[in-house]
Amino acid sequence: MTPKLDMIGLVVQDMASSLAFYRRFDLEFPQGSELEGHVEVTLPGGLRLSWDTLEVIHSFDPSWSAPVGSSRVALSFLLETPAEVDAKFAELESAGCEVHKAPWDAFWGQRYAIFKDPDGNTVDLFASLV
Repeated sequence: MTPKLDMIGLVVQDMASSLAFYRRFDLEFPQGSELEGHVEVTLPGGLRLSWDTLEVIHSFDPSWSAPVGSSRVALSFLLETPAEVDAKFAELESAGCEVHKAPWDAFWGQRYAIFKDPDGNTVDLFASLV
């Protein structure tokens, strides 16, 4: 049997803050999710994205500790046009989300911008320039 990537999990310090951030990307969570230790959504195409509090992680891996330094994983959200990247950037910035890099035209042919989620993970916005 070939393994199938089924879920990407994020470890969060504050579930409510994290879910509030990701709601800005039109992800929907059940009512009361902010009070849960584990939350997940199924994305179009079937891939699941999950959030676990430190308490949940420590319940099965007491030795787990947060990585130090920059994150090594980025979640990237595709938008249809460069103008949509700029509009979403402005929306997130005005909402107080942490900007890592303002929109720019990347040499690989995309309009690109980078934020950090409440736990320091990078979250990219991008659209093709053509």
